[in-house]
Amino acid sequence: MGTCLAGVPLLDPLSPAAMAQQLTDVGQNTGVLGSGHIEARAKRVICLHMLGAISHVDTFDYKPKLFEMHGQDIPPSVRETQRLSTMSGGQTAFPIFAPLAEFRQRGESGAWVSDLLPHTASIADELCFVKSVHTEHVNHDPAAKFLHTGFQIAGRPSTGAWISYALGSDNQDLPNFIVMKSGVSVGVPLDTAVWGTGFLPSHHQGVQFRAASDPVLYVNDPPGMERDNRRSMLDALSALVDEQYEETLDSEMLSRLNQYEMAYRMQQSVPEVADISDEPDYILDMYGPDVRTPGTFARNCLLARRLCERGVKFQTLFGMGWDHHLAIRPSFPVRCREVDQPAAALVMDLKQRGLLEDTLVMFGSEFGRTPFAQGDINNPLAGRDHHGGCFTWWFAGGGVKQGMSYGQTDEFSYNVVENPVHIHDLNATLLHILGIDHERLTFRFQGRDFRLTDVHGNVVHEILS
Repeated sequence: MGTCLAGVPLLDPLSPAAMAQQLTDVGQNTGVLGSGHIEARAKRVICLHMLGAISHVDTFDYKPKLFEMHGQDIPPSVRETQRLSTMSGGQTAFPIFAPLAEFRQRGESGAWVSDLLPHTASIADELCFVKSVHTEHVNHDPAAKFLHTGFQIAGRPSTGAWISYALGSDNQDLPNFIVMKSGVSVGVPLDTAVWGTGFLPSHHQGVQFRAASDPVLYVNDPPGMERDNRRSMLDALSALVDEQYEETLDSEMLSRLNQYEMAYRMQQSVPEVADISDEPDYILDMYGPDVRTPGTFARNCLLARRLCERGVKFQTLFGMGWDHHLAIRPSFPVRCREVDQPAAALVMDLKQRGLLEDTLVMFGSEFGRTPFAQGDINNPLAGRDHHGGCFTWWFAGGGVKQGMSYGQTDEFSYNVVENPVHIHDLNATLLHILGIDHERLTFRFQGRDFRLTDVHGNVVHEILS
């Protein structure tokens, strides 16, 4: 009886014993769920997050009423349904701010896309626009954490960490979860908690690639250390860890050793993937002129495709500089030009290589922006405030329907009136696409079972093919 019961913890794929077992062979990350709960539509995810909140009003959610009523106050009956941020809450007038460019229907699907995004418009039939996403948060830091971790305070595992923990890695020489950013953050924090592991084993955290000669910090050996010496040091460390683990059963030691081993392998794998000299000119031209400059959104999109080819399971690309409280007229079109061509090129590049069908690409932000002006609408420095009541994400590949628009907002693009999609619903759907039941992917911590979607979330089956 005692012998039989000793093996019981290993039968539970989410038990601490099973978690430790997957790390026993250092460098192997198999994931606690194996292939998942259900048949997966996608193997990989690339999340394009426009941090600071791209304006849905000026890009994807076409509302003729906003053109007609430019300069007139938005009706109080509409505005008073949502919480305002402190930056516009003290205004006495809330004049409607017409979209910055014309909208047109695109492709066979007839999706409305702004002229500010001509390249995205050209692939509208590849995309699924979800226009009814909403969140409770109206400030960047809690909203970004809520989007990526399901909670507004630091300390919870991020989506990429949950996926790495559940499904493991398809490439033992590269991190399973990679983060890149482009642009300059002005007043909007980028907290590493949004790609952290929280209470999950630390080797599942996102690894940031920088625009530098050393893309990953602390990976290269110090001067004077040869690779053979590094290998010998790691072998000796592994032997010490094995002895200590037998005494303590602390799986975090195995996780830390796993990271050391990954860093050793990354000394060769990262320079190879970051070197784009083997890319032909016609591919570079697809992504636009910025692709030749490290650290740009275009270069990061190209690297995302290269990492996708090598089996990296989850990537988040942050495009900075979208917090347009001021001067949205001159600055917003510049941001659009930076991301429009690369994002469209990424989708089409994946498609021509046969990777889009099992890769989910998603584009959006932590919330949207108001249809009324922040400040005096006649002032060139007028902008738009935060708005969590409704905003748009688009999706491509990964078993999501093409040429579809889902959800609807009111005539002011202020409230959801049809098929609301909460952030928890978005994450539940993302996990479902990867073959994970969001209600069954849990981790016991401090006496309770946690999950990415907390106690909420419904899969949006209507957008899935």
